[in-house]
Amino acid sequence: MDNLKNALNSMDISYNNDALEKFNLYMEGVLQWNDKINLTAIVDKDQFIKKHFIDSVVICQYEEFKNAKHVIDVGTGAGFPGIPLAIIANDKEFVLMDSLNKRLKVINTLTESIGIRNASTLHGRAEEVGKNKEYREKFDICVSRAVANLSTLVEYCLPLVKIGGYFICYKGPDLEKELVVAETAINKLGGKVEKVEIVNIPNFELDHRLLFIKKINTTPAKYPRKAGTPAKDPII
Repeated sequence: MDNLKNALNSMDISYNNDALEKFNLYMEGVLQWNDKINLTAIVDKDQFIKKHFIDSVVICQYEEFKNAKHVIDVGTGAGFPGIPLAIIANDKEFVLMDSLNKRLKVINTLTESIGIRNASTLHGRAEEVGKNKEYREKFDICVSRAVANLSTLVEYCLPLVKIGGYFICYKGPDLEKELVVAETAINKLGGKVEKVEIVNIPNFELDHRLLFIKKINTTPAKYPRKAGTPAKDPII
């Protein structure tokens, strides 16, 4: 856990020994379950800490995240970035959403055994959850590290964000190219690009970008479109 401690210190992110223990137990749990269910291709512990934990918590530095209370993680997979964020920010409530229920069952098992009380799971497709009044425009922050083009991701995520909130997207160095294509989708869905932050942590080679899209208008009722359409036919 020394690498994680060094990274958190360099970003001035507060933590305690209980948090470090939760990180370790969650990693061990995911790697044990990985023999039964395909949760992650990253099985080296140093790489796991770097690519799943450190990469996830980088948004904890920013005021937009610090000011949030309710956060949803779309396409959480094995719980990233949602679980690391929940461990660090135990004053916030997290909903971890995924379309594959067997992954969520693992997350539920691990969070219960470890004592992570501020994270719950939600089984469903983003296109359906985004239409549900219980979740539509209810969250201060939506985060996603899901592998999808930006035009598709904003249709999954912006409908869930309340006006004044943010969709914070974890992307790679090609973000600028994706932004050009996604501009129409962002505008149509009620968003506005506020900033792009380059992730730069001393001694850690993480060539990533954080895209902050602010929700400035209500998302039109027709979005998100029916299941499968955002991926097959992105808004352009």
